[in-house]
Parts: sequence; structure tokens; C-alpha cells
Amino acid sequence: MMDDLKQLALFAEVVRAGSLSAAARHLGISTSAVSQQLRALEQSHRVTLLHRSTRKLALTGAGAQLATHATAIVDAAARARAQLSLTRDAPEGELRVSAPAGFARHLAPALAPLLVQYPSLTLRLQVDDRMIDLIDARIDLAIRGGRMPDANLAARPLCDITFMLFAAPAYLAAAGTPASPADLPAHQWLAVSREGEPVHMQFQSGDGVTQAVEVVPRVTCNSHLSLQQLCVAGLGLALMVRMDADIDLRSGHLVPVLPDWTVPTLRLWAVTPQRDGKPAKVRHAIAALERHLADQPGTRPV
Repeated sequence: MMDDLKQLALFAEVVRAGSLSAAARHLGISTSAVSQQLRALEQSHRVTLLHRSTRKLALTGAGAQLATHATAIVDAAARARAQLSLTRDAPEGELRVSAPAGFARHLAPALAPLLVQYPSLTLRLQVDDRMIDLIDARIDLAIRGGRMPDANLAARPLCDITFMLFAAPAYLAAAGTPASPADLPAHQWLAVSREGEPVHMQFQSGDGVTQAVEVVPRVTCNSHLSLQQLCVAGLGLALMVRMDADIDLRSGHLVPVLPDWTVPTLRLWAVTPQRDGKPAKVRHAIAALERHLADQPGTRPV
């Protein structure tokens, strides 16, 4: 009975992964071992489940029917394991976290205390700006910003993060300090932007006056940290997350520009594939992130 369940789980993983080699990587075994287990499943039931070729796998009619039931069995087992983990207070096992590159610098200080406190917990970080499929990538917790339109995921707001306009003192000494948003297009700009595309910003004054600005960046970069370093080097103005720039701001390497004008905030979310209960490792990780973000300058509770 147990061998049958293991073979069914392996078959479901092959169907999900789309190839024997991909399934082997996910399961941590050799491709030949996967092939042997599939062959044993087919021989024990005297049926062909897959048509194998060098390029792809194709399910037979019997294989398609079995895949539905095998996947249901695996999903039920996963739900059972998740329910068991809810009864434990201490997080353990592997925690798989995904975050955009711009937030990656905050993961280590937020989650390191959790790893120190719970030796049975391990961590796998995936830094990626793409909206990856959490279930397919087996992600326990993803950090995402902006709107959360996917109703199939559970999203918990962490905080709202604020942006500020910064420049190095040397740049302002050479180029002058903008007095209003209308002065900004005349300056050199650094931005996280697609090459050649202008950047659109909406500024609001303390008395509610709004002003839209379009600038063409001189330097574009897909790394927020590199963008900050370029700004410190005096190459131009940059709109950055307030908490990211805190050390350079306090040291005087950067100064705020147009501090009386604000731009819209960005909501930060903790996203999980589970809509009901969450295992202890996820609950503790979210709490650790909330504690870290609450202490950061330029964050607002939701």
C-alpha cells in the first residue's frame, strides 16, 4: 500500500513537472530512479501511463485518468501535513521565501533573528522581480508591492512604504536645488525604468496641490541598490524608498529634495498560497517581517 502511494505521488510530480528530469530535480533523486518507479507502477497495474520521447511526455488515456486521482491524493496529503504543522508552535523545516530585488536587502535583518531562535528552521530565498507562480515554485511566503488582484492567493498587508527624492550634496552644488516639481525635468535623472522610456511622477504639496512630472532618465538600472550608489556618486536625482536611503541620509551622503512634496506610497504585502491556516514557519516569518518594518523610517502601518 505504501509503495503504491509513493509511486502515485511520483507519477503526479512527473505530470506536474512535465518531464522525468524536472521531477527528479524536485524530488532530489536521479532520473533513472524516477523512470524505474514509473515502470514498476505501469507493470504492477498492466497499463501504459505515459508515451515517452526525447522531447516530451504524453499521457495515455489511462494516464490522464490516473493523473487526476494521483494529484488529488498528493494535494490531500499536503493539506494534512499543513494542518499538522498548525498544531506546532515552533517553526521548523524549510521556509521558501520570494521577494523582489528591491526588497532583498531587508530580508536578512528581518529573518536572521528567526533562524537564530529556531535551529530546526532552514531558509531558501528566491530574489526575483517576476510574478512567479507560488504553487509551482513551492513558495511559502512572497513579498509583493502594489495591488493584489489574484483572488486565489492570501495577501496580508505589511505596511505602506514612502518614497522621497534624493540627491548627493555635490550634485546639488553643481546643478542647483529644485524649488518645485516644475524644475525637475531640467535635471539629470537616475531611475529604475525600461531603457529609453520616460518616468512619470505625481507630486502633492502639503496644502493638497498636485503636479505631474515627466522626466527622461540619463541612467537606468534594474538594481535599487546600484541606483542608490549612483545617486551617492553625484550623478543625478533619484526617487527612492525612504527606508533604503536611511543610512546615506543620516551620514549626509544624500539629502532630500523637495521634502515638502510627497509622492504616492506603495503597499507591501505578505502573500501565501494558503487561504486558510498557515504553518508556524510562515506565521513566524510574517511576524518577523512586521517587527522589522515597524522600526524602519518611512513606513506606515496599514
